[in-house]
Amino acid sequence: MNHFDYRDGILHCEDVPLTRIADEVGTPVYVYSTATFRRHAQVFRDGLKDLGRVHLAYAIKANPNVAVLRVLAEEGYGADVVSGGEMARALAAGIPAADIVFSGVGKTRAELSRGLDEGIGQFNLELEEEGAVLAQIAHAKGRRAPAVLRVNPDVDAGTHAKISTGRAENKFGVPIDQAPAMFDRLAPLDGLDLRGVACHIGSQLADLSRLEEAYRRIGQLVADLRAAGHTITRVDLGGGLGVPYKAGDVLPSPADYGAMVARVTEGWDVELMFEPGRVIAGNAGVLLTEVIWVKPGVTNPYVIVDAAMNDLARPALYDAWHDFDAVAPSGERMTANIAGPVCESGDTFAMGRDIDAVKSGDLAVFRTAGAYGATMASTYNSRALVPEVLVDGDRFAVVADRIAAETILAAERVPEWLTPGRAAR
Repeated sequence: MNHFDYRDGILHCEDVPLTRIADEVGTPVYVYSTATFRRHAQVFRDGLKDLGRVHLAYAIKANPNVAVLRVLAEEGYGADVVSGGEMARALAAGIPAADIVFSGVGKTRAELSRGLDEGIGQFNLELEEEGAVLAQIAHAKGRRAPAVLRVNPDVDAGTHAKISTGRAENKFGVPIDQAPAMFDRLAPLDGLDLRGVACHIGSQLADLSRLEEAYRRIGQLVADLRAAGHTITRVDLGGGLGVPYKAGDVLPSPADYGAMVARVTEGWDVELMFEPGRVIAGNAGVLLTEVIWVKPGVTNPYVIVDAAMNDLARPALYDAWHDFDAVAPSGERMTANIAGPVCESGDTFAMGRDIDAVKSGDLAVFRTAGAYGATMASTYNSRALVPEVLVDGDRFAVVADRIAAETILAAERVPEWLTPGRAAR
């Protein structure tokens, strides 16, 4: 469920017509619904209500806007971060350091040190050397670093290859068959408090059987580690639940997921940790855009909008689908290609799509854009960085400014040897 619906023929976000946001903020612009974020956060938590000890850490990479993080902090969520920058965002949003999980395959020594100084609650180790380095840094500070070892269960998540993370050839985690020996070597290190294991097999997951297979392998690993004398108090089961992007998509609900987890983890006697991202944020946002031209094409016309692949990269990266709806539909339909103004053939959102009939000057939205939208935006073609708006009932605020091309240009420098009138060496 989301809070984007039509009232008197105009698409609203909660109680705010999108025409008003377009008039006051301009387009393209991301628009988020506070009520949807809160509802999804509550529904996910409710789906896990029978699991006992649970820690929820929202995956910041899905949507790192500080206002969004503040909403989720109010809902009791911690944060899953994968960089020092994301850690800073979580802290700025008021998320307690103890509720932050630091994941990521390339944490630098400086980031590890910063995490220790801030007192974050858990480091998810991606390789044995990282654990040894973290132990050294922590020991030098007179501290013990809370950590778990991320393992790769070699399970195909059945999702797009570029968002699959649990197969043997993926870069994430350590091979599950090597984990016991690594645990034996890391657990005794001064400065390291190795508490358990973690796994995450991919994103936009639609088949719970893949997750169940991975979790059963993790359960056996936990049993083996305990048999070897290790104390296991935490298991991080990651995130990855998918969301419907178009009509007919059938995805498991948080309740379905929770029932599976309860069945598989019975008797583990650990704190279970989860890192939902897309399932919280996906349907909480749209990308609002204006039609620039309707350009005749060989087969179908091209609807050229002012949003582009630099604003919403998922279609270019993953051939991802986003529903395209007019803000004030006439009731007529057309078959068209939808594209942006960037100078790349890949700047195409849809081909041969049945859509609301639109013309130059009309407003439209790309739906389900609350996750992996603005966070992946760039300034390619020297375009402005897209702004973000948060709606709460009948009010809204710009929560990330549009950063103009001129502002970005002002941050660049020409070296003195390239100034006019100076001879080249």
